[in-house]
Amino acid sequence: MAKKKVLIAGASGLVGSAAVRQFAQLPDWEVVGVSRRTPTGIDRATFVSVDLTNQRQCAEVFSRMTDVTHVVYAAVNEKPGLEAGWKDRDQMRLNLAMLENLFGPLEAAATGLQHVSLLQGTKAYGAHIGRIALPARERAPRHQHENFYWLQEDYLRAQQHGMQWQWTIWRPQLVFGDAIGSNLNVVPAIGVYAAVRREAGLPLSFPGGPSFVFEAIDSDLMAEAMAWAATAPTAGNEIFNITNGDVFAWSEVWPVIAAAVGMKVGPPQPMSLVEEMPKHAAEWAAIVRKYQLRAPADLQAFVGASFGLADFCFAYGVDHAPPPILVSTIKLRKAGFPGCIDTEDMLRKWFKRFQDLRLLPPR
Repeated sequence: MAKKKVLIAGASGLVGSAAVRQFAQLPDWEVVGVSRRTPTGIDRATFVSVDLTNQRQCAEVFSRMTDVTHVVYAAVNEKPGLEAGWKDRDQMRLNLAMLENLFGPLEAAATGLQHVSLLQGTKAYGAHIGRIALPARERAPRHQHENFYWLQEDYLRAQQHGMQWQWTIWRPQLVFGDAIGSNLNVVPAIGVYAAVRREAGLPLSFPGGPSFVFEAIDSDLMAEAMAWAATAPTAGNEIFNITNGDVFAWSEVWPVIAAAVGMKVGPPQPMSLVEEMPKHAAEWAAIVRKYQLRAPADLQAFVGASFGLADFCFAYGVDHAPPPILVSTIKLRKAGFPGCIDTEDMLRKWFKRFQDLRLLPPR
């Protein structure tokens, strides 16, 4: 079988790092990860440090990658404030430029290109604006709002005209994984909150508001789906929602999280993690020293902007339960990808992974 070579952009991020691990363990695949930070602990992968906002640097690097056959584009630029940034036109243009800077010279050079995976999300359905149809389905008309998803998708469709390669667009729900410094990973955000409270002798109180029904996607499962789509005929030029396969409410899984970090559940105590947790930066640094953790002692370097994501997910400051954000994954199942994971098992898995990696204190 001919060897395939996948280029994974955003290789140090939440989805990208999982994709690097997944493809690197498969036979007959060569993996090149692209990121400004070089991930550690991953064998059988080559990493290239490239700033995707630098057009000249991208042209120099990607025009030489003539043997790339597959692309996983998981890079994203997020602005401070997160939710506000989702509506920012400058951010939209920058995310389009990043894709153009990589893909333009790469496509011109890689004559054997076969497949491209591109990430979107449930913001495609307007989930960040208001109530969405339940469940959201891929066949629905494009939601009429400005979004860099549409800019990137339209660019990819235009580039494909007359070419043999195909694309798959992914719309995951809330992603969980082991990336640190991410703006979109609630695991380190919850982990820091829990560690600070435990050191203070406090129980793990839920800091959010009304019950918010969610779906999750395990980043490893997401990576498995991307590896499947890379060669599956049924995935070509298709858009897929992807979730773990079940639904959950944060208040209901909170005892699972508490048990995973070795704590008892306390009474609800609404608070904004964005506002409160920076006040505990010195305490976090002390926890890192006390337990000899490998996590950054700098709170921002470890959590990124994910305290803001946690506030959104936990419905902090909301008087009434937000409308649920639920999507159908029937299309993906019918196309042939059967993967699923129980979300409570996924939560246990990731908190244990952080503990095993000494990114959080032991249970």
